[in-house]
Amino acid sequence: MTDSGSRDAEIRDLVASTAMLGRVSGREPWRELLLRLTGGRWPRRSGWPVVPRLATPWQDTVSNERIGWRMRAANLRAHDPDDASVRDEFVFAVDYQLCHRCRIGWVEQPHTLPAYRRRGLAAAGLAALHRENPGYTWHTLGGHIDGSPAFWDTIGADVPGGYRPRRVCEHVTAGG
Repeated sequence: MTDSGSRDAEIRDLVASTAMLGRVSGREPWRELLLRLTGGRWPRRSGWPVVPRLATPWQDTVSNERIGWRMRAANLRAHDPDDASVRDEFVFAVDYQLCHRCRIGWVEQPHTLPAYRRRGLAAAGLAALHRENPGYTWHTLGGHIDGSPAFWDTIGADVPGGYRPRRVCEHVTAGG
């Protein structure tokens, strides 16, 4: 199989493997308690959280860009023929937030590396979130929709809420 054919097969396998998901909660119970007791004033976070690279094709971890949000990402293992090493690469990632009280989910900042666009990764990742959270309506904060309205119209056609822009409810934060 050619490099291109091999890469195509790897991408098809990745799209089909959304159930192979690794999770790291990222919760810090003591920090959360102190934040609640001090009205969010202490302890202050210095820097952004470190997002681990898991050995699974898909991973669910803390967002590295939005405090309090999660990130769903697709890892493509790339073998470097020059040094026989393996490196993991996020070929797709999206931040998301859920409100269990309101049964609303938000997605924000979806990104697929240019070489992997239009291959079904974003559709597979968003569909997995929708499947894992039945009964939720899905929205976005809207900051990225202007550049790809056809994608959002297509991907949101059969999804309650249709990924239309909506502010977060009072139970969650916009993630700053």
